[in-house]
Amino acid sequence: MKFNPAVETYVNLATYRKDGREVRTPVWLAGDNGEYYVFSESKAGKVKRIRNNGKMSIAPCDMRGKLKHDIWESGTAAIVTDSAKIQDIYRLFDAKYRWQMRLLNFIAKLNGRHKNRAILALTVVPESQN
Repeated sequence: MKFNPAVETYVNLATYRKDGREVRTPVWLAGDNGEYYVFSESKAGKVKRIRNNGKMSIAPCDMRGKLKHDIWESGTAAIVTDSAKIQDIYRLFDAKYRWQMRLLNFIAKLNGRHKNRAILALTVVPESQN
């Protein structure tokens, strides 16, 4: 591991369009041991790109997406559909982001966006397997 995604507040999630072009998005990330999670609006571009191509990369960044250093971890991504697993994943976000997550969830529930979220499971592949 080149960096520890579990301790980063934001990571840049790079997903890939059908033509191979990379699209980077700063996101919150929760999880550990090579398995990490991101949540997003289910109709967001990153979710659509993951449906078409499970390849992804992550790198530490600030909230605007500016890289802290150009160190990327590569792997795969998939959409989580198991409702029990999704609840466990939300607990990971609650533990890591505390009041920010509670505030975000409160606002999302008020405007109806909470039920339209997708959870992405990101699996970082060790460098020796890349």
